[in-house]
Amino acid sequence: MVQLVGSLLKELADSLSSCKVLVVGAGGIGCELLKNLVLTGFKNIDVIDLDTIDVSNLNRQFLFQKKHVGKSKAQVAKESALQFCPSANITAYHDSIMNPDYNAEFFRQFMLVMNALDNRAARNHVNRMCLAADIPLVESGTAGYLGQVTVIKRGMTECYECQPKPAQKTFPGCTIRNTPSEPIHCIVWAKYLFNQLFGEEDADQEVSPDTADPEASWNPEETAARATASEKDGDIRRVSTKEWARSTGYDPIKLFNKLFKDDIMYLLTMDKLWKKRKAPTPLDWQQLENSGHPQGESPTTSGLKDQQVLDVWGYCQLFQHSVESLRSQLQEKGEGAELVWDKDDPPAMDFVTAAANLRMNIFSMNMKSRFDVKSMAGNIIPAIATTNAVIAGLIVLEGLKILSGELESCRTVGSAGLNMITCFQTCV
Repeated sequence: MVQLVGSLLKELADSLSSCKVLVVGAGGIGCELLKNLVLTGFKNIDVIDLDTIDVSNLNRQFLFQKKHVGKSKAQVAKESALQFCPSANITAYHDSIMNPDYNAEFFRQFMLVMNALDNRAARNHVNRMCLAADIPLVESGTAGYLGQVTVIKRGMTECYECQPKPAQKTFPGCTIRNTPSEPIHCIVWAKYLFNQLFGEEDADQEVSPDTADPEASWNPEETAARATASEKDGDIRRVSTKEWARSTGYDPIKLFNKLFKDDIMYLLTMDKLWKKRKAPTPLDWQQLENSGHPQGESPTTSGLKDQQVLDVWGYCQLFQHSVESLRSQLQEKGEGAELVWDKDDPPAMDFVTAAANLRMNIFSMNMKSRFDVKSMAGNIIPAIATTNAVIAGLIVLEGLKILSGELESCRTVGSAGLNMITCFQTCV
């Protein structure tokens, strides 16, 4: 029995040193996975990743250091992994896996493909290529303390796209524009506002009061009449939000009073909206400025800067500073330029934080810290280093089963972090 086990282990070890595997992604899971592979005995590894290293990656992607910021994730991951096993043959691609060069023929050179991706489009592509090339794929993902690993093989398991994915939550336009009741409604409104002012305008992302809100009228005829009246309301109403902002030179105080005073006062005239809910309270820049507030940000809670919740005047000033910064960005880009909202761009994030919190205050909601707003605005679930490590270990275990000819024993593994750690320890 011992000889048989020893023979099987030798065959597996020989297989590890000779087989060629592809790792797609060199981020949170990818770094842990690459390290695990070379320490397990895999010798021929290709790794591909489009991204470069950012400072925010360093707290969980341990193959990277501060000196690597701005460099290719795939290339640095290769160099760092070779320090664990200098004899390994690792090829790094700083490229997108969705590049046409990485077709089914490219995938056929591998015995195994391991996904460490963070977006659905790339996962779909790798899934299709592995099905076309008939190559086993180990798919994985994490979300906070949750994670999963599953093996996909043509003719044996369902594919990645066969599995239903949760639809992104959407909100009615009239709720966003007229009657927000949750902080997320105000955050979505603030992101829409950013695009209306500085980015690509979208008619489906209007931020002005919705005059055709069916709840504002008791019958369809009155709703239609209100909408028709709005259409005939003169040239001022017909000017887009961006055109009006440009006409003011993106004056932050005029923008403030239009968005948080005039528009709210107009909402109050739609009195049927407020018969069963608390009416909003408009804000006025001059009144706030003259009310004795300190000239500067005024945190109302202690802690890290991004976790502080400012008072109303603090968010007024943050709104002013962010508008001025974004206006400068537009001027630098030139006539007709547009900005793209990015959660990692400080002025853009400051703008959404300030605008969302001011709207929350108007509609009697508790305001949120920049950290909380960023989490919701970017649909961010914090990455947990230990979850990445556990999932990377499980990927390798499933890969070993495949290379041992035990595809039938592969299964989808996924649970809460503590349960995964217990499972991992049991398997080892």
